[in-house]
Amino acid sequence: MTLLSVNVNKIAVLRNSRGGRLPALVDEALRCVAAGARGITVHPRPDRRHITAEDVAAIAAALPDGVEFNIEGNPFAPPREGYPGLLALARATRPAQVTFVPDGDGQITSDHGFDPSALPATMAAQIAAFRALGCRVSLFVDAGEVHFESLRAAGADRIELYTGPYAEAHEAAHISASKGTGGVAGQAFRDALAACRRSAEAAQAIGLGVNAGHDLSQANLAAFLAEVPGVLEVSIGHALIAEALVDGLAETVRRYRAITGG
Repeated sequence: MTLLSVNVNKIAVLRNSRGGRLPALVDEALRCVAAGARGITVHPRPDRRHITAEDVAAIAAALPDGVEFNIEGNPFAPPREGYPGLLALARATRPAQVTFVPDGDGQITSDHGFDPSALPATMAAQIAAFRALGCRVSLFVDAGEVHFESLRAAGADRIELYTGPYAEAHEAAHISASKGTGGVAGQAFRDALAACRRSAEAAQAIGLGVNAGHDLSQANLAAFLAEVPGVLEVSIGHALIAEALVDGLAETVRRYRAITGG
């Protein structure tokens, strides 16, 4: 069984595009929970492009007991006006999990993971600071990586597989198959899926838990979970919110729960 955590960043994007409070972020997060989501994920960035520090506090205060709160972000990004830093946010809200992501202001979205062979010198100290708050620490990594000993030594609890390339390969294979030209794209999809599996198995072999996220959708999630063993949690936002425009938020969350079983 895989825990479904709904990333509500895109709801905040819609709100911020107009100003005001609609859609009401906390209300929509609680709607996801009522529909069966067992976790809520936020990724506040220093430029406040979507989730803000105030949102983090409001959601943390509103979530019922038993619902996991996961804050994503770059622990090495310094505080600035309107953004107190990832550690300060965790200290104020005590999320169950913090996911370290090596992103910067110039990125539209997260597009790569940490390189285990070149971790920042202070990574172990950063992880220790969050774990001292009672937070589980997960590190965003690229699929295909298999050398996670440095992450384990630094104190990480889990990895989160960056599944963007897998999702792209799945879509390309689906398009090619519909045209009757599935050869190359089909092999690329199988290779991408195998890369995810290798990483998951390598992490689990040394005691790291495995999460996954980025561009997972109803179209590609079942195939991913069927082939990648022991995924503890998936964080899904962009596709889920896009699908919710058609089918409604609660119904979409229920459909994902049917796929994940958790």
